[in-house]
Amino acid sequence: MQDPTLIPIISSVAPFAEGRVAWLVDIWGVMHNGVTPFLAAAEACGKFRAGGGTVLLLSNAPRPAPSVVDQLDRIGVPRSAYDTILTSGDASRELITRAAEAGRAIGHIGPERDLGLFEGVASPVPLQNAQTVVCSGLYDDERETPETYVEILALLKKRGVDMICANPDLTVERGGRIIYCAGALAKAYEDMGGMVAYAGKPYLPVYELAFERVAQVRGATIDRAQVLAIGDGVGTDIAGAAAAGIDAIYIASGVHAGPGGRISSETVAEIFADIAEKPIAAMNGLAWT
Repeated sequence: MQDPTLIPIISSVAPFAEGRVAWLVDIWGVMHNGVTPFLAAAEACGKFRAGGGTVLLLSNAPRPAPSVVDQLDRIGVPRSAYDTILTSGDASRELITRAAEAGRAIGHIGPERDLGLFEGVASPVPLQNAQTVVCSGLYDDERETPETYVEILALLKKRGVDMICANPDLTVERGGRIIYCAGALAKAYEDMGGMVAYAGKPYLPVYELAFERVAQVRGATIDRAQVLAIGDGVGTDIAGAAAAGIDAIYIASGVHAGPGGRISSETVAEIFADIAEKPIAAMNGLAWT
């Protein structure tokens, strides 16, 4: 097992771009914090692309990619920073399609902004009538916590409802605040004994889709040794990259590094002390120089 104190903290990703043809870059926590764009990260991605690399933004956002493009435009992340986007929402639609084709009544837990998941596939039914429930988040993630949903989840479990988790993230940092995601509700449901199918990182199906997408963009299949994952989620980005057989760089954010999202050798050692698969480097923000 690699000594976590040996994970280098770097200021420039440029040396780690050598020999790579593609980056799989997380969005929330790397490209923005839900409010502010990280322009140094966008510049780094743009320089990698200018050198012939392909940037796929791989997000656990529970919405199809076109919706995420619109969000990035609003926040101010330039389109020059990426070639294409793949989301857990895209992967979720495949699972929803399968459930609908099997004739299952499908309910929804999450905000109305995520209803694009169902467009052209299924019409959500009230939870009391659902046989499968899609969880894309909390109804009001500014005020609610997983404890808010204990009674709802218990009733679903009692009826044997299975869950599709459209965003495996447990939490994200939004404008300096930590908020809960669908993954936190899915974990609570699993802890009750409920059945959950996850779409997105760290699960392999979304990585297979990502490799296919990159190959489409480049017009050729890619060697995984030439792919680099970049993200701030230890249990999603870093664990998912390890499972997919690719190297990863950890980007500090408030999710694991605490308020302010800054890391030192000591905090990196603490974060990865009990993690078997380590990133090849860590950064206090994605940057080229």
